[in-house]
Amino acid sequence: MAISRSFLLLLLALVSVLLLATPSSAEIRSMEIRSDGRTIIPFDEFGFTHTGVLELNVSGISLSDPNPDLDLSQLGFFLCTRDAWVHVLSQIQSLDITCTLQSDLIKLVFTLDRLPSSASSPSVRSADFSTVFNVSDPNQYTLLFANCLPQLKISMSVLSSMYNLVPDGSGRRVYLSAGAAVLPLVYFLLFLAYCAIAALWVSVLFKKRQTAFGIHYFMLAVVILKALNLVCEAEDKSYIERTGSAHGWDVLFYIFSFLKGISLFTLIVLIGTGWSFLKPYLQDKEKKVLMVVIPLQIVANIAQVAIDESGPYARDWVTWKQVFLLVDVLCCCAVLFPIVWSIKNLREAARTDGKAAVNLMKLTLFRQYYIVVICYIYFTRVVVYALLTITSYRYMWTSVVAGELATLAFYIFTGYKFRPEVHNPYFVIDDDEEEAAAEALKLDDEFEL
Repeated sequence: MAISRSFLLLLLALVSVLLLATPSSAEIRSMEIRSDGRTIIPFDEFGFTHTGVLELNVSGISLSDPNPDLDLSQLGFFLCTRDAWVHVLSQIQSLDITCTLQSDLIKLVFTLDRLPSSASSPSVRSADFSTVFNVSDPNQYTLLFANCLPQLKISMSVLSSMYNLVPDGSGRRVYLSAGAAVLPLVYFLLFLAYCAIAALWVSVLFKKRQTAFGIHYFMLAVVILKALNLVCEAEDKSYIERTGSAHGWDVLFYIFSFLKGISLFTLIVLIGTGWSFLKPYLQDKEKKVLMVVIPLQIVANIAQVAIDESGPYARDWVTWKQVFLLVDVLCCCAVLFPIVWSIKNLREAARTDGKAAVNLMKLTLFRQYYIVVICYIYFTRVVVYALLTITSYRYMWTSVVAGELATLAFYIFTGYKFRPEVHNPYFVIDDDEEEAAAEALKLDDEFEL
């Protein structure tokens, strides 16, 4: 009961944080810059086609130095690809240029020396401007602001809107990046796949309800939460594609993402400890793992919200991203400990309780699950990230598909290996199998020696 109360309190705390957060994750983004002296301020990244458009509306421009003789051409917005940025840095280091805005490798959007004069005083420049920049060279661009005047700090409100026009002449805007335009369909198809798996699992539980454990019903809950997470993600991306704003669907996505994440890690811990299969209770050290994983998942989800909602222009954006990666790795490591403990306990039990065959089959099953969990973690955390970095911006959706298919395969493997069965490794095995298992354990020990 202590775990249940703690879990509910932690869940309520996270939901409160999510509901209080102001959703702004979209391709139309409003940003506030206050007394910022950074040389480069990054904003959003977007994959443009040959019909790409950037609309930029900036207001309330204020400089820490009001000197009218300042060279405002040293302040401005520009677009740059990742590859071009490496060469721009080389130009600066080799002193070929003194300011990023002087490079011929960037796409200059607007410099502040082009600010119109104020209507009330022609000698004073306006603090607002609006511009539309057409991108005819398709690529993945980042919108940045350059400040090449040392010690100068700037404040302003920036509203950026990036989209691609559908080339059929209708003028319809697509606010999703070129590499993410197919994601609404991908997420919806995956949602249907998980619905089918949930329906199949319900039929299995109904047919074999006599041999179903509590863990099997928990598996069903995990699959349902994953399906709800995917349908919210599909609607979130679809709404952004049409309007440029999530309009609250991101809040539902964050909530179901948290529930899905915490339930999946909890399921791995419960299976790893043998709960409901080997014993209907958790030891103190196993409870501690759960009480570590749950808060870490809360921190990870709060970090994810901060990353998505603030964007790279925020000064603490990199910090939140590092926090997210750290706690995600810690969660992945924490859920492996119960499986290792179960493998160790089964190995010891196989030598002492006279049921060598039963415990050997359990040991084999948990070894397989341990390997699959490691492969799943490695693939979704390392391989998918590597795929994202090496893939062309037009095909960045493939990394999402790869990660989701790996997750789907992991769910199917877990359900198949731990499905409710009358004849399973947890029940009695005949004498011949016992003798064969004992011999296998003996050979295994000799091999280790």
